[in-house]
This record gives sequence, C-alpha cells and structure tokens, in this order.
Amino acid sequence: VSPGPGEPAVFWDPAAGVIDRAPLEGLDAVVHLAGEPLAPGRWSRRKKNLILASRTAGTTLLAQALAGLDSPPGVLASASATGYYGDRGDCLLNEDSPAGSSFLSGVCSQWEEATSAAAAAGIRVVSLRIGMVLSPSGGALAAMLPAFRVGLGGRFGHGEQYMSWIGIGDVLRAVAHCLYPGEISGPVNLVSPHPVQNREFTRVLARVLGRPAFFHLPSFLLKAVLGPMAGELLLSSTRVEPARLLASGFSFIHPELEPALECFLRRKDPPSGA
Repeated sequence: VSPGPGEPAVFWDPAAGVIDRAPLEGLDAVVHLAGEPLAPGRWSRRKKNLILASRTAGTTLLAQALAGLDSPPGVLASASATGYYGDRGDCLLNEDSPAGSSFLSGVCSQWEEATSAAAAAGIRVVSLRIGMVLSPSGGALAAMLPAFRVGLGGRFGHGEQYMSWIGIGDVLRAVAHCLYPGEISGPVNLVSPHPVQNREFTRVLARVLGRPAFFHLPSFLLKAVLGPMAGELLLSSTRVEPARLLASGFSFIHPELEPALECFLRRKDPPSGA
C-alpha cells in the first residue's frame, strides 16, 4: 500500500520483501487479509504460484516485521480459509480436524505457518479460517446472482457437497471478537453454525429471489470449463462448525441461510437485539 495525501497507510511490497516498520510500532492489533484472488480464470501453474506466494510471502514478511518491533501489537489476526480441510464429504469438521490433501489445503497450511515468527515473538496469533462469505456486492453470491435472477440458477454437480458459509456482517464481528478476548488464539473457523448442501443453498436462494432453479451444471462440464478450480471451489464438500467462536460466547446475527439471504437481497433488518 502506498500512502496517499493525509492517509495513515503503511508502504509495503511483499514481492520485493519491503515493508515500512516504523508506522507499525505501538499498534494494538493487526488484521491481515491480503492474497491473490482464487477466481476468475483457470488455475494455470502461474496462477497457482501466485495464489500460494501472495499468501505466504506477504504473511511471512509481515510476521517477521511485527516480531522485530520494539513495541509489537498484542495480536495478529491473519486470514486462512476453510479450504484447509479439503473435500471431506459429510464429516463435521472443527478447528482440531486435520488438513486435507488438496492444493488449497496445502496453501492454507503454509499460509498459517507463515505467521510463526510473530507467534515465536509472543504475539497472539489467530488464523481466521473463513468460509464462503455472503455479500451481494462481491464474492461467490454476487457471481451467482445474475443467473439466479433470470431463472437460470441450479446446483453444481450432484449438489450434495456442503457449503460452509457466513454473512459479511458476521465476518466483521467475528474478527473484532477474536482481537480482544485474550484467550482466543490459533485457528478459528469463521462460518455459520448451519452449513448447507449445495442443492439446499440453490433452493433457498431461488426461493428468496422468487425464481425457479431447474438448471444443473454437471461436474464434467464444470471441470472442462474451469479445470481444477471447479473441483476445489464448487464441487468439494467441507462441512465446518465454528466450535471456538461458539465456545467463546460469540453470537451470530445470521446463523440461518434463508434469513441471511433475505436480509442481503430484500433489505430486511436482522433480528432485534442481534
């Protein structure tokens, strides 16, 4: 980030291994979310290298910089993803579940390991294993909406794969929640407590929009068009529970899918008191 006029930004260039450490002194907390987008486009060898390097190099640089400060922050919350667990069918997964064997599993494992310098320096590190974030302004939901709004939506493959989702508002609240209670460290699943299968997600989204969803994108077609990305992002099944968030007393604004989609797409307010 290059600071503009009057902006309290910190210059860094992860590819060159350069970061301005002075503005980092005395911060209470650091939240790190940077990384090469997974989509669009096929995962060529170059794209895979960018996905991995953008996460590990940047995180390593930041962690080492924070570790070397005279007055380091108390906590580093660094992004990871539920892709850590890989394709696990209907197995219910929590933060103690082992990593999978997919490309994204390896990326997430190395991404989390890249924070080791900060942890070794006594900084509390939280690895935010974020699921599919629902927001009408970006991400997976925004990509689905055009087809669903004209009645061309449908399930991916057999539709039995689990989707571990979370509303954008709950992501922000969960990150803030992880920054302050000193007992939260290590991996934390940022997902709703109610993951759904792709076919159920399809039905609910179509119902909220008042449109049919009869179409079906078969696995072979998705793989032919998108390559390995289809298998890991659209067809893999990851049924994740937010065990550590719930154990720490976190309360979700949108624990259920249909009210969440109605709030985002019909502008309904969340339940009072949330």
